Amino acid sequence: MSPDVARGASATARADAAAPRDVAELEERLSRPDDAVVEALRLCPGDIVVLGAGGKMGPSLARMLRRAADRLDDARRVVAVSRFGAADAEDALREAGVETIRCDLLDRHAVARLPDAPNVFHLAGQKFGTSAAPAATWGANALLPANTVERYHEARIVVLSSGNVYPLLPVGSPGATEDTPPAPVGEYAMSCLARERIVEFLSTRHGTRAVLVRLNYAVDLRYGVLVDVARKVRDGLPIDVTMGFANVVWQGDANRRIAAALALAERPPLVLNLTGLETVSIRDAAERFGRRFGRPVHLVGHEAPDALLSDARRAAALLGPPAVSLDRMVDWVGEWIAGGGALLGKPTHFEERTGRF
Repeated sequence: MSPDVARGASATARADAAAPRDVAELEERLSRPDDAVVEALRLCPGDIVVLGAGGKMGPSLARMLRRAADRLDDARRVVAVSRFGAADAEDALREAGVETIRCDLLDRHAVARLPDAPNVFHLAGQKFGTSAAPAATWGANALLPANTVERYHEARIVVLSSGNVYPLLPVGSPGATEDTPPAPVGEYAMSCLARERIVEFLSTRHGTRAVLVRLNYAVDLRYGVLVDVARKVRDGLPIDVTMGFANVVWQGDANRRIAAALALAERPPLVLNLTGLETVSIRDAAERFGRRFGRPVHLVGHEAPDALLSDARRAAALLGPPAVSLDRMVDWVGEWIAGGGALLGKPTHFEERTGRF
């Protein structure tokens, strides 16, 4: 490496160590592919369809796939499919070179009209509002994937699921591995397991190659477990520490691993836990934010002996460990919240222990 290139790489690394300064810089980092993503697309030629691309993770993942495909310069399409409740989100994707299609994925006739593609990412689902309308959650998490996986049964499919399918496990343990028997608590978690079983059934029936990605919890500076805690500290609100520990992963790292997992699709589906390799103490995170903001911390409850914890070592071995550490995420979130950064207003409800969302 020449001295000029080395200096440039060092400057980039230093810039990336600092918190993103605004939404544009945040979006750029969340959608930046690494070499593993580019290699996965090289191994998986052809167009890409991202189903449920209008949610919290879909837009940045679709842009990441577009950027990776552009590095290969192979003229493939990247198509984002969603109902797109926010027109500006759809416009932003188009400006980034991602094609968009508006579609109700519960309408199997509309799904049948979607373009063919050998590579599919399934991000569609519903969590919040389950307690008020459980049937809608089952429709979104069980019926909908039956439509989409049947439609794309000849494709490689990466399906986003949830670590909520696991039972609560003792604090201090490594957490649930992919071999831990599911024991979902509440209808949301049950519907997530239903989604997985439907994918497994169709994989067996059609020979569909798939990856089931059990995620918890992604952190974007606008939402996530750490954002929930920091916001409450800033606003002087009580923080329940009964669910005293959690796993989190930087959303940019999550996007890169979801994208790279495409090359691992197999039958029966490969199951991967996607989260960080560190466990965050909610109490410790709150106290760190309190010191940063100069605010008192109002903790309620006492840490339970168990929590929703996942062991992500299999994904780290196959796809590499996350690049952004827990400490860095805490620092970035603290700086973002202190500076009045934009928020999505979508709390994770990580503290929920009875499965009612």
